[in-house]
Amino acid sequence: MSTQVFRSTGAFELESGQKLRQLEIGYHTYGTLNKTRDNVVWVCHALTANSDVMDWWKGLFGENDYFNPDEYFIVCANILGSPYGTTNPLSINPITGQPYYLAYPQYNVRDIVHAHQLLADELGINDIQILIGGSLGGQQAVEWAIIEPERIKNLILIATNARHSPWGIAFNESQRLALSTDRTFYSNSPDGGQKGLKAARSIALLSYRGYKTYTVSQQDDDDDISDDHRASSYQNYQGEKLVKRFNAYSYWYLSKAMDSHNVGRDRHGVEKALSKIKASTLVIGIKSDVLFPVEEQQYLFRHIPKAAFSEFDSFYGHDGFLIETQALTNIITSFFKTDVKGKIIELQRTA
Repeated sequence: MSTQVFRSTGAFELESGQKLRQLEIGYHTYGTLNKTRDNVVWVCHALTANSDVMDWWKGLFGENDYFNPDEYFIVCANILGSPYGTTNPLSINPITGQPYYLAYPQYNVRDIVHAHQLLADELGINDIQILIGGSLGGQQAVEWAIIEPERIKNLILIATNARHSPWGIAFNESQRLALSTDRTFYSNSPDGGQKGLKAARSIALLSYRGYKTYTVSQQDDDDDISDDHRASSYQNYQGEKLVKRFNAYSYWYLSKAMDSHNVGRDRHGVEKALSKIKASTLVIGIKSDVLFPVEEQQYLFRHIPKAAFSEFDSFYGHDGFLIETQALTNIITSFFKTDVKGKIIELQRTA
Protein backbone atom coordinates (compact mmCIF):
# COMPACT_ATOMS: atom_id res chain seq x y z
CA MET A 1 0.00 0.00 0.00
CA SER A 2 1.43 3.38 -1.02
CA THR A 3 1.87 6.37 1.27
CA GLN A 4 -1.02 8.82 1.38
CA VAL A 5 -0.30 12.51 1.90
CA PHE A 6 -2.28 15.08 3.89
CA ARG A 7 -1.55 18.72 3.10
CA SER A 8 -2.48 21.15 5.83
CA THR A 9 -4.03 24.48 4.92
CA GLY A 10 -2.28 27.42 6.48
CA ALA A 11 0.94 27.61 8.46
CA PHE A 12 1.76 25.06 11.16
CA GLU A 13 2.86 26.82 14.34
CA LEU A 14 5.33 25.08 16.60
CA GLU A 15 5.48 25.38 20.38
CA SER A 16 8.51 27.63 19.96
CA GLY A 17 6.43 30.13 18.00
CA GLN A 18 8.23 29.33 14.75
CA LYS A 19 6.12 28.24 11.81
CA LEU A 20 6.24 25.87 8.89
CA ARG A 21 4.47 27.66 6.06
CA GLN A 22 3.51 24.35 4.51
CA LEU A 23 2.98 21.01 6.22
CA GLU A 24 2.62 17.67 4.51
CA ILE A 25 2.09 14.44 6.46
CA GLY A 26 2.68 11.04 4.92
CA TYR A 27 0.51 8.30 6.37
CA HIS A 28 -0.89 4.80 5.87
CA THR A 29 -4.31 3.41 6.74
CA TYR A 30 -5.40 -0.22 6.75
CA GLY A 31 -8.88 -1.67 7.14
CA THR A 32 -12.16 0.19 7.32
CA LEU A 33 -13.60 2.59 9.87
CA ASN A 34 -16.74 0.89 11.20
CA LYS A 35 -20.19 2.47 11.49
CA THR A 36 -19.75 3.30 15.16
CA ARG A 37 -16.26 4.68 14.42
CA ASP A 38 -14.79 2.94 17.46
CA ASN A 39 -12.28 0.54 15.90
CA VAL A 40 -9.36 2.93 15.38
CA VAL A 41 -5.85 1.78 16.28
CA TRP A 42 -3.32 4.59 15.90
CA VAL A 43 0.36 3.69 15.82
CA CYS A 44 3.09 6.19 16.74
CA HIS A 45 6.37 5.10 15.19
CA ALA A 46 9.91 5.37 16.55
CA LEU A 47 12.99 7.32 15.47
CA THR A 48 13.84 6.08 11.96
CA ALA A 49 10.70 4.11 11.10
CA ASN A 50 7.99 5.11 8.65
CA SER A 51 4.21 4.99 8.42
CA ASP A 52 4.05 1.49 6.88
CA VAL A 53 3.53 -0.29 10.19
CA MET A 54 2.55 -3.53 8.43
CA ASP A 55 6.12 -3.69 7.15
CA TRP A 56 8.16 -2.88 10.26
CA TRP A 57 5.93 -4.36 13.02
CA LYS A 58 5.06 -7.68 11.40
CA GLY A 59 3.83 -10.23 13.90
CA LEU A 60 1.85 -7.64 15.83
CA PHE A 61 0.27 -5.88 12.85
CA GLY A 62 -0.89 -7.97 9.91
CA GLU A 63 -3.81 -9.87 8.44
CA ASN A 64 -3.27 -12.81 10.81
CA ASP A 65 -1.92 -10.86 13.77
CA TYR A 66 -3.45 -9.28 16.88
CA PHE A 67 -3.98 -5.95 15.15
CA ASN A 68 -5.46 -6.86 11.81
CA PRO A 69 -7.28 -4.77 9.18
CA ASP A 70 -10.31 -7.07 9.24
CA GLU A 71 -11.20 -5.85 12.73
CA TYR A 72 -9.44 -2.52 13.11
CA PHE A 73 -8.98 0.71 11.19
CA ILE A 74 -5.22 1.10 11.60
CA VAL A 75 -3.54 4.48 11.12
CA CYS A 76 0.16 5.31 11.24
CA ALA A 77 1.48 8.77 10.38
CA ASN A 78 5.05 9.61 9.47
CA ILE A 79 6.32 11.98 12.14
CA LEU A 80 7.33 15.60 11.72
CA GLY A 81 10.87 15.93 10.38
CA SER A 82 11.08 12.34 9.13
CA PRO A 83 11.93 11.84 5.44
CA TYR A 84 9.21 9.30 4.66
CA GLY A 85 6.50 11.63 3.39
CA THR A 86 6.31 14.38 6.01
CA THR A 87 7.81 17.88 5.83
CA ASN A 88 11.45 17.51 6.88
CA PRO A 89 14.84 19.24 6.55
CA LEU A 90 15.18 18.10 2.92
CA SER A 91 11.78 19.56 2.00
CA ILE A 92 11.71 22.80 0.04
CA ASN A 93 11.58 25.94 2.14
CA PRO A 94 8.97 28.11 0.36
CA ILE A 95 10.83 31.25 1.42
CA THR A 96 14.14 30.34 -0.25
CA GLY A 97 13.07 27.79 -2.85
CA GLN A 98 15.84 25.50 -1.50
CA PRO A 99 15.77 22.64 1.02
CA TYR A 100 15.74 23.69 4.67
CA TYR A 101 18.75 21.67 5.81
CA LEU A 102 19.86 23.22 9.13
CA ALA A 103 17.43 26.13 8.73
CA TYR A 104 14.59 23.75 9.57
CA PRO A 105 12.87 25.01 12.75
CA GLN A 106 13.50 23.20 16.00
CA TYR A 107 10.50 21.15 17.14
CA ASN A 108 9.56 18.78 19.93
CA VAL A 109 7.39 15.76 20.71
CA ARG A 110 4.34 17.93 21.38
CA ASP A 111 4.68 19.44 17.92
CA ILE A 112 4.74 15.93 16.47
CA VAL A 113 1.52 15.15 18.34
CA HIS A 114 -0.14 18.36 17.17
CA ALA A 115 0.55 17.24 13.60
CA HIS A 116 -1.08 13.88 14.42
CA GLN A 117 -4.12 15.76 15.73
CA LEU A 118 -4.50 17.62 12.43
CA LEU A 119 -4.48 14.34 10.52
CA ALA A 120 -6.94 12.70 12.91
CA ASP A 121 -9.31 15.63 12.42
CA GLU A 122 -8.91 15.38 8.65
CA LEU A 123 -9.77 11.65 8.77
CA GLY A 124 -12.85 12.32 10.91
CA ILE A 125 -11.49 10.31 13.84
CA ASN A 126 -13.01 11.59 17.06
CA ASP A 127 -12.13 8.60 19.23
CA ILE A 128 -8.96 6.53 19.14
CA GLN A 129 -9.79 3.14 20.58
CA ILE A 130 -6.12 2.16 20.98
CA LEU A 131 -3.09 4.42 20.79
CA ILE A 132 0.17 2.45 20.77
CA GLY A 133 3.84 3.30 20.52
CA GLY A 134 7.30 2.19 21.58
CA SER A 135 10.39 4.28 22.33
CA LEU A 136 9.96 7.71 20.67
CA GLY A 137 6.56 6.41 19.54
CA GLY A 138 5.62 5.84 23.16
CA GLN A 139 6.72 9.36 24.03
CA GLN A 140 4.30 10.67 21.41
CA ALA A 141 1.52 8.41 22.67
CA VAL A 142 1.79 9.49 26.30
CA GLU A 143 1.87 13.16 25.25
CA TRP A 144 -1.23 12.73 23.12
CA ALA A 145 -3.10 11.00 25.95
CA ILE A 146 -2.37 14.04 28.15
CA ILE A 147 -3.25 16.62 25.50
CA GLU A 148 -6.54 14.94 24.55
CA PRO A 149 -7.58 12.62 27.39
CA GLU A 150 -11.13 12.27 26.04
CA ARG A 151 -10.05 11.21 22.56
CA ILE A 152 -7.72 8.39 23.66
CA LYS A 153 -9.67 5.44 25.09
CA ASN A 154 -6.90 2.85 25.53
CA LEU A 155 -3.18 3.43 25.62
CA ILE A 156 -0.28 1.00 25.14
CA LEU A 157 3.17 2.34 26.05
CA ILE A 158 6.18 0.13 25.32
CA ALA A 159 9.82 0.73 26.31
CA THR A 160 9.29 4.46 26.78
CA ASN A 161 9.22 7.15 29.45
CA ALA A 162 7.57 10.29 30.82
CA ARG A 163 10.63 12.43 30.14
CA HIS A 164 13.83 11.62 28.35
CA SER A 165 16.63 10.72 30.73
CA PRO A 166 20.07 12.33 31.03
CA TRP A 167 21.41 8.92 29.94
CA GLY A 168 19.29 8.96 26.77
CA ILE A 169 20.16 12.59 26.05
CA ALA A 170 23.87 11.78 26.44
CA PHE A 171 23.58 8.99 23.87
CA ASN A 172 21.82 11.34 21.46
CA GLU A 173 24.35 14.13 21.99
CA SER A 174 27.17 11.68 21.29
CA GLN A 175 25.48 10.83 18.00
CA ARG A 176 25.08 14.51 17.12
CA LEU A 177 28.77 15.05 17.89
CA ALA A 178 29.50 12.34 15.34
CA LEU A 179 27.29 14.11 12.81
CA SER A 180 28.92 17.48 13.40
CA THR A 181 32.48 16.15 12.97
CA ASP A 182 31.59 15.30 9.36
CA ARG A 183 32.35 18.58 7.56
CA THR A 184 29.90 17.71 4.78
CA PHE A 185 27.08 17.99 7.32
CA TYR A 186 27.32 21.75 6.79
CA SER A 187 27.48 21.53 2.99
CA ASN A 188 23.73 21.99 2.43
CA SER A 189 23.51 18.99 0.14
CA PRO A 190 21.06 16.05 0.34
CA ASP A 191 23.88 13.58 1.00
CA GLY A 192 25.65 15.80 3.54
CA GLY A 193 26.81 14.20 6.77
CA GLN A 194 26.66 10.61 5.58
CA LYS A 195 29.89 9.53 7.29
CA GLY A 196 28.70 11.20 10.47
CA LEU A 197 25.34 9.46 10.20
CA LYS A 198 27.08 6.11 9.84
CA ALA A 199 29.05 6.75 13.03
CA ALA A 200 25.94 8.01 14.84
CA ARG A 201 24.04 4.84 14.00
CA SER A 202 26.93 2.75 15.30
CA ILE A 203 26.71 4.59 18.64
CA ALA A 204 22.94 4.18 18.74
CA LEU A 205 23.14 0.43 18.25
CA LEU A 206 25.08 0.08 21.49
CA SER A 207 22.06 1.46 23.34
CA TYR A 208 19.51 -0.53 21.33
CA ARG A 209 21.10 -3.89 22.04
CA GLY A 210 23.50 -4.86 24.84
CA TYR A 211 26.52 -6.85 26.00
CA LYS A 212 24.77 -10.21 25.86
CA THR A 213 23.42 -9.60 22.36
CA TYR A 214 26.86 -8.82 20.97
CA THR A 215 28.57 -11.62 22.87
CA VAL A 216 26.27 -14.22 21.33
CA SER A 217 25.70 -12.81 17.85
CA GLN A 218 29.00 -11.06 17.05
CA GLN A 219 31.59 -13.29 18.74
CA ASP A 220 34.56 -14.16 16.51
CA ASP A 221 34.72 -17.89 15.71
CA ASP A 222 38.51 -17.93 15.30
CA ASP A 223 40.73 -17.33 18.34
CA ASP A 224 43.57 -16.24 16.06
CA ILE A 225 41.75 -13.17 14.70
CA SER A 226 43.38 -9.89 15.77
CA ASP A 227 41.65 -7.47 13.38
CA ASP A 228 38.58 -7.16 11.16
CA HIS A 229 36.38 -8.47 13.94
CA ARG A 230 32.84 -9.61 13.37
CA ALA A 231 31.47 -6.91 15.68
CA SER A 232 33.36 -4.26 13.70
CA SER A 233 31.84 -5.46 10.43
CA TYR A 234 28.40 -5.46 12.01
CA GLN A 235 28.70 -1.84 13.15
CA ASN A 236 29.84 -0.76 9.68
CA TYR A 237 27.06 -2.69 7.99
CA GLN A 238 24.32 -1.25 10.19
CA GLY A 239 25.66 2.28 9.74
CA GLU A 240 25.74 1.95 5.96
CA LYS A 241 22.27 0.44 5.98
CA LEU A 242 20.79 3.54 7.63
CA VAL A 243 22.72 5.91 5.35
CA LYS A 244 21.02 4.30 2.35
CA ARG A 245 17.52 5.01 3.67
CA PHE A 246 17.76 8.12 5.85
CA ASN A 247 19.44 11.53 5.99
CA ALA A 248 21.69 13.17 8.56
CA TYR A 249 19.53 16.28 8.94
CA SER A 250 16.35 14.41 9.86
CA TYR A 251 18.38 12.32 12.29
CA TRP A 252 19.77 15.45 13.95
CA TYR A 253 16.36 17.06 14.44
CA LEU A 254 14.57 13.87 15.49
CA SER A 255 17.18 13.17 18.17
CA LYS A 256 16.68 16.73 19.44
CA ALA A 257 12.92 16.17 19.53
CA MET A 258 13.41 13.02 21.60
CA ASP A 259 15.60 14.94 24.05
CA SER A 260 12.82 17.55 24.45
CA HIS A 261 10.36 14.99 25.78
CA ASN A 262 9.09 15.98 29.22
CA VAL A 263 5.36 15.66 29.89
CA GLY A 264 5.74 17.88 32.97
CA ARG A 265 6.83 20.98 31.05
CA ASP A 266 4.38 23.83 31.71
CA ARG A 267 2.06 21.37 33.50
CA HIS A 268 3.22 21.70 37.11
CA GLY A 269 5.40 18.61 36.95
CA VAL A 270 5.48 15.12 35.50
CA GLU A 271 3.21 13.43 38.03
CA LYS A 272 0.56 16.13 37.65
CA ALA A 273 0.67 15.71 33.88
CA LEU A 274 0.36 11.91 34.00
CA SER A 275 -2.63 12.20 36.32
CA LYS A 276 -4.56 13.84 33.48
CA ILE A 277 -4.59 10.63 31.43
CA LYS A 278 -8.04 9.04 31.35
CA ALA A 279 -7.24 6.17 29.01
CA SER A 280 -7.01 2.63 30.28
CA THR A 281 -3.27 2.16 29.97
CA LEU A 282 -1.02 -0.85 29.49
CA VAL A 283 2.66 -0.14 30.17
CA ILE A 284 5.20 -2.71 28.97
CA GLY A 285 8.89 -2.79 29.87
CA ILE A 286 11.83 -4.87 28.66
CA LYS A 287 14.10 -6.14 31.42
CA SER A 288 17.25 -6.01 29.28
CA ASP A 289 16.61 -2.49 27.92
CA VAL A 290 19.58 -0.24 28.73
CA LEU A 291 18.28 2.83 26.88
CA PHE A 292 14.80 2.95 28.46
CA PRO A 293 15.30 0.95 31.68
CA VAL A 294 12.26 -0.82 33.05
CA GLU A 295 12.07 1.53 36.04
CA GLU A 296 10.96 4.23 33.63
CA GLN A 297 7.93 2.16 32.65
CA GLN A 298 7.25 1.32 36.30
CA TYR A 299 7.16 5.08 36.96
CA LEU A 300 4.53 5.52 34.24
CA PHE A 301 2.50 2.69 35.75
CA ARG A 302 2.58 4.21 39.23
CA HIS A 303 1.43 7.66 38.13
CA ILE A 304 -1.09 6.99 35.35
CA PRO A 305 -4.48 6.52 37.08
CA LYS A 306 -5.88 3.50 35.20
CA ALA A 307 -2.69 1.64 34.38
CA ALA A 308 -1.47 -1.94 34.17
CA PHE A 309 2.14 -3.04 33.98
CA SER A 310 3.93 -6.01 32.47
CA GLU A 311 7.50 -6.78 31.53
CA PHE A 312 9.39 -9.38 29.54
CA ASP A 313 13.01 -10.18 28.91
CA SER A 314 14.59 -10.08 25.49
CA PHE A 315 17.90 -11.08 23.97
CA TYR A 316 17.57 -7.96 21.80
CA GLY A 317 17.41 -5.30 24.54
CA HIS A 318 15.53 -2.13 23.59
CA ASP A 319 14.99 -3.44 20.05
CA GLY A 320 12.94 -6.23 21.58
CA PHE A 321 9.81 -4.09 21.24
CA LEU A 322 10.12 -4.44 17.46
CA ILE A 323 11.18 -8.09 17.42
CA GLU A 324 9.40 -9.90 20.29
CA THR A 325 5.96 -9.61 18.73
CA GLN A 326 4.71 -12.89 20.19
CA ALA A 327 5.58 -11.77 23.71
CA LEU A 328 3.78 -8.47 23.10
CA THR A 329 0.77 -10.29 21.69
CA ASN A 330 0.59 -12.53 24.74
CA ILE A 331 0.81 -9.58 27.12
CA ILE A 332 -1.77 -7.49 25.27
CA THR A 333 -4.15 -10.46 25.02
CA SER A 334 -3.85 -11.24 28.72
CA PHE A 335 -4.43 -7.65 29.81
CA PHE A 336 -7.39 -6.87 27.61
CA LYS A 337 -10.72 -8.63 27.86
CA THR A 338 -12.50 -8.80 24.53
CA ASP A 339 -15.97 -9.60 23.32
CA VAL A 340 -16.71 -12.07 20.51
CA LYS A 341 -15.91 -9.43 17.89
CA GLY A 342 -12.52 -8.70 19.40
CA LYS A 343 -13.53 -5.28 20.71
CA ILE A 344 -11.71 -4.27 23.89
CA ILE A 345 -14.14 -3.84 26.76
CA GLU A 346 -11.97 -3.81 29.87
CA LEU A 347 -8.38 -3.49 31.00
CA GLN A 348 -7.22 -5.35 34.05
CA ARG A 349 -4.94 -3.47 36.45
CA THR A 350 -2.08 -5.44 37.97
CA ALA A 351 1.07 -4.57 39.84
